[in-house]
Amino acid sequence: MNAVNYDRQMCEILQGAEGMRLLLHSCCAPCASHCLTEVAPKIETTVFYYNPNLDSAEEYERRLGEQRRFLAETGLADLLECGYGPEAFEKIARGLEGEPEGGARCTACFRLRLERTAREAKARGYDFFATTLTLSPLKDARRINEIGFALEMQYGVRYLPSDFKKRDGYLHSLALSREYGLYRQNYCGCKYSK
Repeated sequence: MNAVNYDRQMCEILQGAEGMRLLLHSCCAPCASHCLTEVAPKIETTVFYYNPNLDSAEEYERRLGEQRRFLAETGLADLLECGYGPEAFEKIARGLEGEPEGGARCTACFRLRLERTAREAKARGYDFFATTLTLSPLKDARRINEIGFALEMQYGVRYLPSDFKKRDGYLHSLALSREYGLYRQNYCGCKYSK
């Protein structure tokens, strides 16, 4: 079975995306840094900071502050933030507390954040929605993209596939984090990943 090249799909779509708008879910500024260098020059991009999975309000605010600072310093995109709301994550994680990292709890979390992004994209008239989550070498790009495509069908707004770790994307995010002095956390964000 041949693996789908989501990175190539993204590049092909972006070639014809001039004048269109993208709502890009972001988990943190370090991940968004590389992703924005790939998409923002080709499509008008707004970063959507939605992360109810974070283990504390302090962590949420720290990552949000870094996201704001990076966007202010680079001018790559606007920011849309909708508040912390950890009860949304607690609800989807209930019964999945014992799952290993990368298991069913993570799938539910990916879906939670991508679904909110799709809903916001639809409500606000964006042409596409996407996520920075595929940048991490620890996250399954196939699973994330399958969720995105299912939500495209459900909400009627196009999903922009990605595998941002390709073409040394993760290494580029490390370099950008050093260049901008970004806070890089050593866990995904929820109390289980910590």
